[in-house]
Amino acid sequence: MKRFLTICVVCAFLFASINFLLNYQGVYVDLDPYAPVTTFVETRGKEIWLDRGEGYELFEIRGVDMGAGIPGEYATDFGIDKETYLRWFEQIQAMGANTVRVYTIHHEDFYEAVYEYNVNNPDPLYFIHGLWVDDYVQNSHRDAYDDEFLQRFLDDSRILVDVIHGNRSIEAGRGYGSGTYQCDISPWVIGYILGVEWEDVTVVYTDNMKPQMNSYQGTYLQTTEEASAFEAMLARVGDNIIDYESTRYKEQRLVAFSNWPTTDPFKYPEIVSKVFLKCAEVDVEHIIQTEEFQSGCFASYHIYPYYPYYLGLLDPEDLMPWVKEGESVENTYRLYLRMINEHHSIPVIISEFGVPSSRGMAQMEEYSYRSQGRLSEQEQGQAIVDCWTDIKAAGCAGGAIFTWQDEWFKRTWNTMANVDLTRTPYWSDYQTNEQYFGLLSFDPGEKESVSYNDGSISEWTAADVIGQNGELTISMKYDEKYLYFMVQGEKLAEKALYIPIDTTKKSGSQRAEGYPLRFERGADFLMIIDGTEHSRILVQERYEALRAIFGREVYGKNAYMYVPDKDTPVFKEIHLILQMQMADMMGAFEAESATLYQSDTFETGKLLYGDGNPDHEAFNSISDYCFSSDGNAVEIRLPWQLLNFYTPSEMLIHDDYYENYGIEGMKISEMYVGAAWEDQQGEVPMEPLKLKAWGRKVSYHERLKRSYYIVQDMWTKGDEGETDHSAN
Repeated sequence: MKRFLTICVVCAFLFASINFLLNYQGVYVDLDPYAPVTTFVETRGKEIWLDRGEGYELFEIRGVDMGAGIPGEYATDFGIDKETYLRWFEQIQAMGANTVRVYTIHHEDFYEAVYEYNVNNPDPLYFIHGLWVDDYVQNSHRDAYDDEFLQRFLDDSRILVDVIHGNRSIEAGRGYGSGTYQCDISPWVIGYILGVEWEDVTVVYTDNMKPQMNSYQGTYLQTTEEASAFEAMLARVGDNIIDYESTRYKEQRLVAFSNWPTTDPFKYPEIVSKVFLKCAEVDVEHIIQTEEFQSGCFASYHIYPYYPYYLGLLDPEDLMPWVKEGESVENTYRLYLRMINEHHSIPVIISEFGVPSSRGMAQMEEYSYRSQGRLSEQEQGQAIVDCWTDIKAAGCAGGAIFTWQDEWFKRTWNTMANVDLTRTPYWSDYQTNEQYFGLLSFDPGEKESVSYNDGSISEWTAADVIGQNGELTISMKYDEKYLYFMVQGEKLAEKALYIPIDTTKKSGSQRAEGYPLRFERGADFLMIIDGTEHSRILVQERYEALRAIFGREVYGKNAYMYVPDKDTPVFKEIHLILQMQMADMMGAFEAESATLYQSDTFETGKLLYGDGNPDHEAFNSISDYCFSSDGNAVEIRLPWQLLNFYTPSEMLIHDDYYENYGIEGMKISEMYVGAAWEDQQGEVPMEPLKLKAWGRKVSYHERLKRSYYIVQDMWTKGDEGETDHSAN
């Protein structure tokens, strides 16, 4: 009996060991080393050709990028299930796209969905798979040859190959998806994009620390004499993934290395280097393919129309060689794309392009409407069409729209200090533009939102009323995206309405300088509804987040050396800081000091009139308020951050900046709101709205944006959209 038990234990140990080595470590034995290596996709000159089973044909990549996030989850939670992926794939293909690009290894549900969607599909959806490099590693003391960078990169590339071939198990904790991957999706994976948007300092640091590592001679990829150490590292990783797949699976597919303007292959005049601190170049022309690599490489770039303004700083005469007849030198996006494409001898794919349909904005495009935010869904769609037109005109082999779905967890440099970054997935922050690049929106509510500013007040009931002031009645409600207000009063649309708001006891004023009203409580904000053109919300100077965070950049002084009184009656317009504009850049360069300019801002507190109901033809996604059809009511929706909420899911607002020397969260359970005409006699009464946190439990429903249908017309009907780009 003991011998039998011993044999069983030994067999179990051997089985577990073999399973661990095969499925978790990627150990294998090449049983047919002389078997031919095959491919179904290859580059020919600057084109990509694909064999769908009936011979090679030209393949233009019409793609969309897809992240891993949904409301209530971070991307690293990989919370999307198979059924959702299947639904999305159908919608993506119906839009006219033929390719989906993902950035990292997902959970097994994704690969099961790809297999199920494509296995019996005569017109399958193709995929480009990315390989992520951890942000922490890039922003550390390590160069690209450190084991935590390079060895992890090499190991992960082999794991990725096994995953797409359905031959790997991954334990949790590696920073990407986990599970047992048994679905072979390799017939539909046309290529890899290795790496991320490289930090310029990482590239320069590597090149300076390891200058002797500037050469790599592999079986499939090699470097030229002009290569840098960083480029040689890329060649090694690319050669490694090709070699592993060629040897183990006898297959090859396209390979690219991620890049973006910050590390583009060009050297610029001093003004660009100085203003943008452009210090690094990554040029895949220094990586050449051997005859053993049948599929080939393509060049991958993330290029947006608003960043960077490299070409905008140059003399227009210097750009004329890139301008075709009938084009404008001011369309620097097209010129930059053409410069990139003509630099390369291989196909160029713009793997990220697009604009966000957000209320907030981070950068304004100097010469067109294609800015980083403050665009309606219609404008977003038209901007994507115009970008695609530029990509095609530049001669690129295709591109991928960034991105498929909105991403609640995202952050942006000009708003990230205002919110709790550990709670971003649990509410929809319309002021943060990075959250709204998607063609698919996640709107609050299981089936519909609790209110729409659309001229109809049918969704409002007596239970929503919080107070009255004479003939004025004010109602309120809220969800994961907005605070909603509805004020009723006879002929309300014909005269100015004032709405004081009190959220914090730490500050606030009972009067607003320049206005005749007095408030029952110390107001932190004053909203003014004045017709369809002149409405805005103001903030008491003590509670102005812009001053507290970017006082030196915007006002030229340290906010904490000039502290406003807690009850100051000064109310300010609410602004968001923007990246420097062209005039600022030139002035800073000429003054040889980047501290002598004042950063640009835009008034995010200015309210936009329009219909906010997505079911209506006149829908404007960034509208803030709308009068009822009889003019006796107004509906308003304000994004939480506009009222200095730190994380509304926990009902935390900004504490006093000057007590904390920055932004800290403070819990509240109610806010006070009033409504009055300008000729109000006596103090304006303010009534409480009870606030209840929803924690991590969010409700939402999916909605295809107007931009989705505009892209669909472009790719399925050849409709390049309207040419009138005026704002709604």
